[in-house]
Amino acid sequence: MGDTLFEHIAGLQGDRPWGAVLDAGSGRHSLEWVRSLPTARWTAVTADPDMAATLTGARAGDRVVVGDWTDPSLLAGEAYDVVLADYLLGAIDGFAPYFQERLFERLRPHVGGRLYVVGLEPLPHRPDTPDGRVVTEIARARDATLLLCGDRCYREFPVGWVRRSLEASGYRVVSERLFANVLGRRWVDGQIDMCVRRLGRLPDAAIGAAMGAYLEGLRARAQALCAASGGLRCGADHVVAAEPAVY
Repeated sequence: MGDTLFEHIAGLQGDRPWGAVLDAGSGRHSLEWVRSLPTARWTAVTADPDMAATLTGARAGDRVVVGDWTDPSLLAGEAYDVVLADYLLGAIDGFAPYFQERLFERLRPHVGGRLYVVGLEPLPHRPDTPDGRVVTEIARARDATLLLCGDRCYREFPVGWVRRSLEASGYRVVSERLFANVLGRRWVDGQIDMCVRRLGRLPDAAIGAAMGAYLEGLRARAQALCAASGGLRCGADHVVAAEPAVY
């Protein structure tokens, strides 16, 4: 799905030059895409030093910066032709809790041309399909494991909230679109494996053993359903394009 979303962004950008690009919440996938673009230069920001160590191969003028957007000095005075916030809104709760309502305002001085926001719609609370029920169960198992380990969960916001927050932060929304998700075996294994790797950090060995058995049973059920239906159809991603409003 990520490539489809990036292709959509490229279509929205059209013939506009990419110029200087800021990947405001960078990861390997987003930066790989940014590096494929005809940019003049790019800056990638991550709050994770371990992630920063993997974001290599920059040209002269390109750079990776470790920091988080609660720091008012981060990239002070720098503006970019394109700013990409790729799943940043949901992920930021793991590094800067309760900062989501200020994120777009914080990015505003750096947006010289266009901001592209990619995000995940919140999963349904009471899903009414087999696919939805197993996807939601996996997400809840993931979040429960993270919380028991003392980590923070991501917190996603719907596209309507994103639009309202952008408009309140001095932007004009020029495009928004939802993309339905079909999740495959790789997604299932990625979510379950992330939980399994943390089982040794749970506060009680018996809880870890029981959780491990539950997770493998959940994996088997999800993979069987995935094979039978050609993927788990649940949820959606959104892409919102915005520009600084002119008053």
